[in-house]
Amino acid sequence: MSFRSIVLAKQVPDTQNLTARAMKPDGTVNRAALPAIFNPHDLNALEVGLNLRDKFGGEVILITMGPWMAAEVVREALYRGADEAVLLTDRRFAGSDTLATSYALAQAVRKMGEVDLVLCGSQAIDGDTAQVGPQVAEKLGLPQLTFVQEIEEVRETGVVVKRTIENGYERLRAPLPVLMTVTSEVNIPRPPRAKLIMQYKKARAPVEVRIEAEREFENYTGVDRDEIIAKKTEERMAALRDQGLLLTEWNLERIEAQEERCGFAGSPTKVRETESVVLRARESKTYDPTEEGLKGLVEELADSRILG
Repeated sequence: MSFRSIVLAKQVPDTQNLTARAMKPDGTVNRAALPAIFNPHDLNALEVGLNLRDKFGGEVILITMGPWMAAEVVREALYRGADEAVLLTDRRFAGSDTLATSYALAQAVRKMGEVDLVLCGSQAIDGDTAQVGPQVAEKLGLPQLTFVQEIEEVRETGVVVKRTIENGYERLRAPLPVLMTVTSEVNIPRPPRAKLIMQYKKARAPVEVRIEAEREFENYTGVDRDEIIAKKTEERMAALRDQGLLLTEWNLERIEAQEERCGFAGSPTKVRETESVVLRARESKTYDPTEEGLKGLVEELADSRILG
């Protein structure tokens, strides 16, 4: 008995470290002002797949959709022990809402062939919609188990899980193949392994190689600039391929997706208005960290009827 797991992951801005520059004037997130990280709940999903592989055998394949910077998520997955990882990237995916995103991801999962489990985090910390996982399940025609907090049993016939609900949990059983979205309660993700970091730290996706070559010759104005960049790109990709360090990259054609269902064209969600919430400090007092200061604080709390 072994299991083939596909993990869907996303690179997100670190919303735990918000600053005044985190929002643009139009109310959208200023992603350039925030560090990009592996979506935390997706790390839990990856750990579920790795645990099942370690216990029963099989393989774990990660798919992430995003611009070229999302290649870091691919490397992070390899550092933790994923058997394979795919960067799904194409300019025509830009502007995708959850409907367009789930369509592209479902198409990518189909290209993977037979699968036992599709795993993803319960939600991403940027959009926080919790919609993509269920939408992928619908498009693939798979049963779905959402907000899984504990996996009690995994067999060839199916899985038994505890699912978080308001004021408690419910126990559910589903046949394989199945899509599961998991919460942070399901496990503690393993850290990257030093050996795998050393092995894959120089791995690059084709799009990264192209961008690095363009930057190298950005000040070159010769008429043969494009030809030189193309040649350098091919040479470097060939060298990486020989070393097993060329990451897998898929575009719209590779997953046989319909362009009108991707990106802005395939996204019915429209933002009509945004409002920036500005948090302002109320009147405050400062007390020195001394015995006299502590006495003053206690008296103030007592006078305000917060204490006593």
